[in-house]
Amino acid sequence: MNWKRISAIGISFLVLMNGCSKSKLDEINTDPTKLTEENFDPNNLLSQAQLKYANLGYYQLLYQSTMMQLFASTYNYYNNGDKYINVGSFTDYQGRIFDEGYKDASYIREMQRLAKLKNPGANQNLIAIGDIMFVLILQRITDTYGDVPYTQAAKAIEGIKFPVYDRQEAIYNQMLNDLETATTQLDSNKPGPTADLFYKGDINKWRKFGYSLMLRIAMRLTKVNPEKAKVWAEKAAGKTFANISDNAILITDASSFESQNGSSLALRTYSDYLEVRWSKTLIDQLRKTNDPRLGVIGEVPNDGLAKSADQNLTGNTDASVQLGLPNGYDLQGGATDISQAPDYPGGTGSGSDFAPLGKYSRPRTNVYLKLGGPIFILSYAETEFLLAEAKVRGWNIEGTAPIHYANGLAGAIQSLAQLDPLATVNATSINHFVSQNLLDESSTEASLNNINTQYWIATGTNFNFIEAWLNWKRSDYPKLVPVNYRGNVTNATIPRRMIYLSTEILNNPQNYRDAVSRMPGGDVLTSRVWWDR
Repeated sequence: MNWKRISAIGISFLVLMNGCSKSKLDEINTDPTKLTEENFDPNNLLSQAQLKYANLGYYQLLYQSTMMQLFASTYNYYNNGDKYINVGSFTDYQGRIFDEGYKDASYIREMQRLAKLKNPGANQNLIAIGDIMFVLILQRITDTYGDVPYTQAAKAIEGIKFPVYDRQEAIYNQMLNDLETATTQLDSNKPGPTADLFYKGDINKWRKFGYSLMLRIAMRLTKVNPEKAKVWAEKAAGKTFANISDNAILITDASSFESQNGSSLALRTYSDYLEVRWSKTLIDQLRKTNDPRLGVIGEVPNDGLAKSADQNLTGNTDASVQLGLPNGYDLQGGATDISQAPDYPGGTGSGSDFAPLGKYSRPRTNVYLKLGGPIFILSYAETEFLLAEAKVRGWNIEGTAPIHYANGLAGAIQSLAQLDPLATVNATSINHFVSQNLLDESSTEASLNNINTQYWIATGTNFNFIEAWLNWKRSDYPKLVPVNYRGNVTNATIPRRMIYLSTEILNNPQNYRDAVSRMPGGDVLTSRVWWDR
């Protein structure tokens, strides 16, 4: 990659938010020729990086949402994840987390440079939060691809245009150390960031975020280095999120196209709205346990409305009628046509090519398709599930595995109300569900299955599909059955990584080749990153 310094003109074009405006996502009005390091507020670069990091849209819908059998689709645009097919320009989407992630990292490093120039003392928290954000961004990149630039990333200003790809093991060591240093530098007695889209400058919440992220990073190591995972998980425990009010959430802005919720915007397009559904795997799991989320996350289009692209025409939310679409089917006729699926329910409506999907559950429109809706970054439920797993592994964590598991269950369901009040599940229903679905402690395997299946549900129903995929790779739960669609490129296995950004072979060829040479299987979907082996 050929890293370029973010110039003053570039910053004026890229920055979308100003914390003092009527909306944190309003575009600033500044003459780009007059921006200097002295008069530009570095806080705006924090909000830019946060928005870009969170707002992925198709970058997670086309692959992780359907690979994880949280969504299913008959629309061929989704064949990449739903059916493991790599065709044409669609491979570009696989490199977007790489490309966009390093842009976000550049915003953070430029923000820190400006903050140090202006007033390092007054900006201590902003600088420390920048380091936390850098780790957050880079973890997603390395977990998606494997070896990637870290120590030399976003250092074009220092003359590093062709950064070396660090080994993932070294990246993890550095991320943990960097995160600990940054989190301990947070000072509640000093000013917080003024354009913070996660916590509005609340340093106490950022401290809990730092330790919750530390726990997540530590738990990624359970396959490859459980001893190190234990040390860092125990270090983070007791300082993580306390309840759902600590959830890291970014609220998007429906009034600005650049700041609308990308996933909601994508799903509102005609074919996506008509052909993307909750997966049979997810809906069946919710039904098996009488999960109250079944009646709030989905809707079945009303008869005669299956072909409508009007998102105001809400459907039937009754839990008893919800039906998941099986992955791996299409509308092309032949053996893989949805009409050939076992227990196919038939269609609704008339005169529509999409009527065959009319009885399958789509994401509830007035909960998930809001252009100004929230985006989940890291949640209390995820943290509690990881603490439950740490206890199952016998680590020195306060509390018991069943208590942490119950907290995770309750927190996951409560968090739906943060998507929209219509998704609120009353406390009585939540308590009853939790009491009827205690952690299975009959064996370690049973406990890990419970915990990580619920992690998958929690992240999936919050549209955090990449995290659902990453934790599935780490834990191997739930036990998903891959589809075997004609033309798949993975030998009918669920992809374990994404392919590097295609331009790397041209822009940073030697470092790219070195990284690929260290990867068993090469730069393909079926190779495994270091911690997944």
